[in-house]
Amino acid sequence: MNDSQEQQVHEPGAPRRPAGEWERDLLARLAFAAITEQRRARRWSILFKLGVLGYLVVLLVISMPGDWLSLGGSGRHSALVELGGVIAPESDASADRMIGGLRAAFKDEGTVGVILRINSPGGSPVQAGYINDEIRRLRQKYPKIPLYAVITDVCASGGYYVAVAADRIYADKASIVGSIGVLMNGFGFVEAMDNLGVERRLLTAGENKAMLDPFSPLREDEVAHVREMLDTIHAQFIEVVRQGRGARLRAGDKLFSGLMWTGAQGVELGLVDELGSAGYVAREVIGVEEVVDFTPGRSILDKVARHVGAAIGESLAVQIGLGGLRLR
Repeated sequence: MNDSQEQQVHEPGAPRRPAGEWERDLLARLAFAAITEQRRARRWSILFKLGVLGYLVVLLVISMPGDWLSLGGSGRHSALVELGGVIAPESDASADRMIGGLRAAFKDEGTVGVILRINSPGGSPVQAGYINDEIRRLRQKYPKIPLYAVITDVCASGGYYVAVAADRIYADKASIVGSIGVLMNGFGFVEAMDNLGVERRLLTAGENKAMLDPFSPLREDEVAHVREMLDTIHAQFIEVVRQGRGARLRAGDKLFSGLMWTGAQGVELGLVDELGSAGYVAREVIGVEEVVDFTPGRSILDKVARHVGAAIGESLAVQIGLGGLRLR
């Protein structure tokens, strides 16, 4: 646009604007409009997120019992500690974590009884032994506070090693209980190496330093030594079970063969005292239905996230037709 054309777009008598000023003004207006739109979109995004959060909180409050925010010290309550997964160092079911939770549960002034809910296939006999020892110590230190073990899906091997320290053991009729035994397993690749023409070169200081080496032939003296170790640990396990269960055991040495049984069979064999859930124990045995969770590592945000996720999953399952057959 030349000067004469630019002059024509102005009203008569209006001051003449320098060339290019109207373009800069237009760009400034467009930039300001874009910034305004971004701010508006950001406000709506924040409002939307707050709305979703509010909906989830309302859903949580409606769907959960009144004690879902309980963190201890809220009056008389049944204390809950969860032992889940493999019992091993650095795991969620390590001795350090479980002992910390149990100590907190017993120490709390409002605790009337402690429920140790177990769902574990076993694990380290050392870690299980630490937990068993601490439970018996806490029961002596707090004689008025009983501890009940409640088995959900599985309480085998090291899991049962822990459970026998309780005053009583409860399970579901379909729970898996037992496996009182010790094992050590591995592989042997000697024949595979021979077929591949691989030569094994192994240097040691100490004739038994390479004991049970998977690339060397198995020696009878090594097997005998390992069996002796396993038998010793097995005898320790049996002693702990006998100490914890006493005259309630009713099936002799068959119980210590490594076999597993259902919860209903466990009652008949004396491995379990009664069928019942954690809720049943809190309500009918301890007599205080309010349950406070002392499981280590579960902050209030952890609990909210778990409960919200469960509530949303249940809602979606019903809405899309997946609320059918389930085993609980």
